[in-house]
Order: sequence, then structure tokens, then C-alpha cells
Amino acid sequence: MSDILSQAEIESLLSSLASGEEVNPLTPDAGSFGSSYRPSGHAPKAAIAFEVYDFRRPDKFSKEQLRTLQMLHETFGRLSATSLSAMLRTPVAIELISLEQVPYEEYLRSINSSVFTILSLPPLNGQAVMEIEFPLVFTMIDKLLGGPGKAINRGMLTDIEYPLVRSIMDRMFTGLKSAWEGVVIVNPGVEGLETSAQFVQIAPPNDIVVSILFEMTIGDVQGAMSLCIPYMVLKPITTKLSAQKWFATTSRRGQAAVRKQIAQHLQEAPVTCKFELGRCPLTIRDFLRLRPGDVVRLDQKTDRDLRMIVGNRPKFFVRPALDGHRLVFSVTHAYE
Repeated sequence: MSDILSQAEIESLLSSLASGEEVNPLTPDAGSFGSSYRPSGHAPKAAIAFEVYDFRRPDKFSKEQLRTLQMLHETFGRLSATSLSAMLRTPVAIELISLEQVPYEEYLRSINSSVFTILSLPPLNGQAVMEIEFPLVFTMIDKLLGGPGKAINRGMLTDIEYPLVRSIMDRMFTGLKSAWEGVVIVNPGVEGLETSAQFVQIAPPNDIVVSILFEMTIGDVQGAMSLCIPYMVLKPITTKLSAQKWFATTSRRGQAAVRKQIAQHLQEAPVTCKFELGRCPLTIRDFLRLRPGDVVRLDQKTDRDLRMIVGNRPKFFVRPALDGHRLVFSVTHAYE
């Protein structure tokens, strides 16, 4: 909404003052898209469509691209929260609050006392920054060191705490990589850690960046976390930041990735294998009368293969044999 009058509006005001008429140079919708102005005493003109454009804050991303970025980083928040919960052994929640494009200097002015992690996103050129408030950082460090997760009123990191923060960031970057797989395969890496915003220069002050604000909750401690990505870093992939392309790519890659991940977990999962020697129906009375030395007759013949049960289902037929002093079973054919 602009407060500066156009030349036509100024001329209308002067003419109305000279004639003594009361004219409102701004229509009720002035400054909005599709509004128009008609000076007094002139013939009606066609409506001129316009919208306000701030040259100090140019829009580099479309609304659809911003929505795609929002969906990507909502996924990042969920994955990072799950990973940190397992690492810290305490409930962690990360919720996306806002996503907007602002000048870099405005982003820095909005930050108070925080830890800044400068990260690279190869194969994308340039750097981004992830910012986490000090109370959240010290809470995570305290949990890693076996404490109850108490925040410390301090604005610096010690030499011992720097590697711990790096390990936390590496865990979060795994979630960032997974969330971005639908658009581009990135390999986030820590380039440096800073505790003062004046040393974090990843873009010129007037360059547009995407500022993504999160609310992070660790147990009873709550604070802010943000991710700042310059436009020049995202420029090569702006054409891929459409919801249609993202959903199509995610579905294809997601199905293959899920199948591969499930197969890897199943290969390491232990299963119980049993060999059924036979069956014998007994009444409760006969079962209670069993004593050492009694013979129980089974329905399994000695010349027939036994059933191998995996989990609770029969899968193979096997034949018993001896390997030295150990009893073994040789698989003969699959169970149908």
C-alpha cells in the first residue's frame, strides 16, 4: 500500500481546490490490484490494473515455489525431530511457523543470541545458515552429557561443546537431505560455527534470502530455530520448485527408497525357526499324568520329511541328520 500520489491525482486535487469541489482522489480500493481513478470533469476511462511493487524487497519466488519450499521444510522438521528424539532420548518437536523472502540484513536484524551453523549444500553453490537459540543448544548439550536437559544462561561455546553441536547438526542435516530428495540430492556439511551474527556473511545485505522459522520444543524448553537460504543458492533449481514436479518425483523416488529401506531392515531382523517333529492329541487328564520315562506316540512317520516353521508359518520340508554330535536339518523342498 503506497502513500505517494500519482501526477493525475495531484492535478485532480489542485483542480478541485480551484473549483471548490470536494473530491477524494483515492478510490476505496486505491493501492490494491484492479483499482482505478477518474478525475472530476473527465470522461470515464478504462480501469488500469496495477499492484504495489517494492523495489527494495523484490519477489524472487512465486507463491507456488514458496508453498513447495514450505512442504519440503515441514518434512525436514518432522524428520529432524524424530532423529533428535532418538539421539537425546527425550521428546523433541519442530514445527514450521513461517516462510518468507526478505533481504539478508533484515533476517540478521531479527535474530538475538543464537548459535549459527554455516552449511554448504553441494552440488548447489554458495552457503546457507541454520540458527538455533542458545537455550535450545545448551539443553541438547546437557542431555548428551547425561544431564536433565537444563538450559544455561551463557552466550558462548567451549571447546568441548563445539564438537557436540556439530554432531547435533550432522543428525539434523540427514533429515534435510531426505526432505530435499524430491527436488535435488544435496549433501549438507558444516562449514563453520559462529555465535555472533556479524561473522555470518553468506550473502550481501540487500540480497533476497528465504527465511524459514521453526518453533523447537525439547522436553519443557521451547525456543526458535531458523534456516536461511540465499536466492542465488536456490536459483539453479527454481524450475523444480513446483508442487506438481515435486509430488511426481517424490512418489517415484519415495517408492524405491522405501522398498530399499524396508528390505535392509528385514535382512537384519531376527526370525524364529522351529522344526515340527510331529503331533499327538492329548486330553488334559493324560497330560497331567505324564511322568519321566513315558512314551508319547507322534503322528509323524520316520521316513517322511519334517516341517520347518518360520515365525508361525510352515515354509520348508527338512530332513534330520547328524553333524558330529549335533542334530542338523537339511532342506529338501519348499512347503506349498
